[in-house]
Amino acid sequence: MARLRELRMDISPLRDSRDFRLLMGSGFITMFGSFLTLVTVPLQMKELTGSFVAVGLVSLAEFIPMLVFGLWGGAIADAFDRRKVVIWSEIGLSLVAGLLLMNALLPEPQVWLLYVLAALLAGLSSLQRPSLDAMVPRVVRHDQLPAAAALISFRWNIGAIIGPALAGVIVVAFGPAITYGIDVVTFLLSLVLLWRVRASPPREGSAPASITSLLEGMRYAASRSDLMGTYLVDMAAMFFAVATAIYPFLVDELGAPHALGLLYSAGAVGSLLASVTSGWTRRVHRHGLGVIIAALVWGAAVGVSALYPHIWFVFICLAIAGAADMISGIFRATIWNQTIPDELRGRLAGIELLSYSTGPMLGDSRAGFMGDIGGARFSMGVGGAFCVGAVALMAAVMPRFRKYDARTDEHALAERTRREALITP
Repeated sequence: MARLRELRMDISPLRDSRDFRLLMGSGFITMFGSFLTLVTVPLQMKELTGSFVAVGLVSLAEFIPMLVFGLWGGAIADAFDRRKVVIWSEIGLSLVAGLLLMNALLPEPQVWLLYVLAALLAGLSSLQRPSLDAMVPRVVRHDQLPAAAALISFRWNIGAIIGPALAGVIVVAFGPAITYGIDVVTFLLSLVLLWRVRASPPREGSAPASITSLLEGMRYAASRSDLMGTYLVDMAAMFFAVATAIYPFLVDELGAPHALGLLYSAGAVGSLLASVTSGWTRRVHRHGLGVIIAALVWGAAVGVSALYPHIWFVFICLAIAGAADMISGIFRATIWNQTIPDELRGRLAGIELLSYSTGPMLGDSRAGFMGDIGGARFSMGVGGAFCVGAVALMAAVMPRFRKYDARTDEHALAERTRREALITP
């Protein structure tokens, strides 16, 4: 029983921080609607075009807005009130979701408009995310940051299970307009909670949002090989093994088109199981090694999923991959939150956003092109194998990241003392 209690999720950040509770509630509501749209857009594109490449290009259309607004959003997060940035971004996202709804209601929905609106969603989400991420260390104690990362992952996983599962049913039964409409409503409900969060103004003497401040954040990230390791390993893992864009085609190959929502939620099911038993992660201090091992398991599970053409075998493999990805995310977030100074948190959060968003977006495009060559299972099998090889290579050439230890790292020790004084009561 004692060992089981050690596995139990730590919910102390929810108990101790009002603002963290509000952010979690807002994020849960928004995440539910966003996952409905995440599934609906490629599914609608497949129905309109019937093309692997057209579906994969949705992610490519999102890439440049994500890149530009992610970096700029990081600079804005350090220069302006982070709460205001989050609220205005949420308003913009609700308007774009409304335009998706209007396009879906047209007698002939426009493919080009679907690309444009997907790009706008990616841009606004990327603008908002650094401010959201940078708020967490201010409202949660330093020693509770790993628990906060696990809770945020748990919230994400709940949305990732319920949203895709419902989207697959709703789109088939009622059409995409209904899911887009639900997304609009969730954004409006989320705004009610965000409005109650305390202001999060910039620190005195903070650098204005500019190219110079962006470059300062990039130089800081480049100066620390432990941070670069978190970015590069995750980007490689996602680029080679993400294949969500081809799930609509995979279920056809498996003879189970009714199971599309099941595949979209498989990774989140594994992540959820890993997150509710994440208490053991607080006893891990070699976070870099943990990220490497988790990324290897992720790639291997995706690759193995292509070996046996049965929907439940694929589901189990993807669930294992999702569990590994969640553990990697906890360890990466712990390194970021426990070692980065508050005055650079927004800009580094923008770089972090690029690291864990670029890989999946480009990975979906890769999956689409490889699927066009050899089919969905070929794309997943080869991609998983390449992922394992790339992560193993990076682990070999980045010894400092591999040996990172929170108990002895100079940045973690310095930030532990500094950040306790910055937490909002």
